[in-house]
Amino acid sequence: MSGYSNFGLRELLSAVAAVAAVFVVFILILLYQKYKSRKRLMAKIRREWGREPEREYDPTEYDCISHYYLNRDTDEFQIDDITWNDLDMDRIFMQMNHTRSFIGESSLYYRLRTPRLAQGDLEEFERAVSWFGTHEKEREELEYFFAKIGKTGRQSVFDYIFSLTEAPVDNPLIHIGAVALIFAAVAVLLFNPQPDILLLLSAVGVSMWIYNRSKMRVAPYILACTAIEKVLQSAEQIAKLDVVTMKREELKKAVGAFGKLRRSMFFLVSGDANSDNFLELLLAYLNNLLHIDLLQFGVVVREAAKHIGEFEFIVEEIGRIESAIAVASWRVLHERHAVPVLHEDGELCFSAQGMYHPLIREPVANSVETDRCLLLTGSNASGKSTFLKTAALQAILAQTIHTVTADSYEARYFRVFSSMALRDDLVGEESYYMVEIRSLKRILDRRAGAVPVLCCIDEVLRGTNTVERIAASSQILKCMAEDGVMCIAATHDIELTYLLEGIYRNCHFEEEITDDNICFDYKLREGRAMTRNAIRLLALMGFEERIIQDAEWMAEHVSKM
Repeated sequence: MSGYSNFGLRELLSAVAAVAAVFVVFILILLYQKYKSRKRLMAKIRREWGREPEREYDPTEYDCISHYYLNRDTDEFQIDDITWNDLDMDRIFMQMNHTRSFIGESSLYYRLRTPRLAQGDLEEFERAVSWFGTHEKEREELEYFFAKIGKTGRQSVFDYIFSLTEAPVDNPLIHIGAVALIFAAVAVLLFNPQPDILLLLSAVGVSMWIYNRSKMRVAPYILACTAIEKVLQSAEQIAKLDVVTMKREELKKAVGAFGKLRRSMFFLVSGDANSDNFLELLLAYLNNLLHIDLLQFGVVVREAAKHIGEFEFIVEEIGRIESAIAVASWRVLHERHAVPVLHEDGELCFSAQGMYHPLIREPVANSVETDRCLLLTGSNASGKSTFLKTAALQAILAQTIHTVTADSYEARYFRVFSSMALRDDLVGEESYYMVEIRSLKRILDRRAGAVPVLCCIDEVLRGTNTVERIAASSQILKCMAEDGVMCIAATHDIELTYLLEGIYRNCHFEEEITDDNICFDYKLREGRAMTRNAIRLLALMGFEERIIQDAEWMAEHVSKM
């Protein structure tokens, strides 16, 4: 010990102890912060279970959610844009979107747009939904790791993840040469420091120019790599959980295939010149000088090309599980729900008891049981359009999330189409009538097929005159009623109920008008509507008496023509 006395051994040991203590305190602070962060996130997960999400969607952000659906090459039947918009499916998705990762919400959106036309994976999906509804601990652990993956906001990483193999990759010699130039300048500087400092500065400038030019070209793909690393980290932890509805061994094997890729991504997904973190700043400057991340990028692209199938499996598995959790939460939100009974063959049937629209705060439930087409009549605002939307929506929900907002639901598998909330095409300079007949034609063109069609049509050919409307719409609706089509149509033309009698079953909605009020009960009734209340509604809204009287006279006169 005496040999160290001149060096201040005691002071040295004290300094080491102080540094070690600071290091330990730093580690403890980090662990405590991680604990608090997890505790807050778990509290949020528990608080939001079974509630309608309060999230506000930026238009660009919401558009990005659909890119997984748009980028997938599939021959599955898909809900087209007209039907999706008619049924306000964006709001249905938003109400259901109890997901915490970009994979989960993209997969849920994809599921809602691709109804199953046969049993397929619906039974497996139902087992997952039911299991998460009763296994709180496992569900919360999964949600925690999904939150660690996170959402990507206004950027869709799926645009780049599945095209990563096509990313522009520089010849590595370009970057090796730029870095070698710096080392050469340093070597020269050691022998002749004064004039050659300019050479070093020039070499650094050239290297950074090459780096930044290349980095800008691949920046979106590097963002995708960061997302991939988060997915792989969480998938690795998720595969350790005891979740009986998950393909654990397949998931572990798929994650294990990315060992080399993950080792090659350290500098690629690290380093941020705008960060307050010293390590992130240091890594950013090292990347700038030595091009480490760009040299790694080429390896990552090659590895991604080898294992794109495994990554697709990981995305599908995480997406399936997280979608099931979202649906389980939605079932809690809508306590009045049912699991559908679906048939792949047999006679056409559509039976829904106590069905209601999930977006309506205080909905009126309706029941319907039919083996043939329906024609709905009734005044404006009486409930016809809502019934059409509700019926079509139940079929889509039954065949996508295996859940309906009804007391019971039994039907064939359907390809679902609608023609309802149409409007003039100002950009294409098409009139309402042209837009409408194109919408109807697309349904007629698709009605033949192994799987029957369910189509919901509101006010057939409303964009033309009465005589031609009744003549043409009666023939269109006759075609809609051919084998393999269940058509539910709404009309104000009572004449159609007579022209199509025996082909369509007549149902109607009623209202009650008193001296100063109008009341709707929104209940579906058998038979055609027998009342005409449009003119009485004018009086209720305060129109001049002579307008009312002249209108009544004209209606009486026209009805006798």
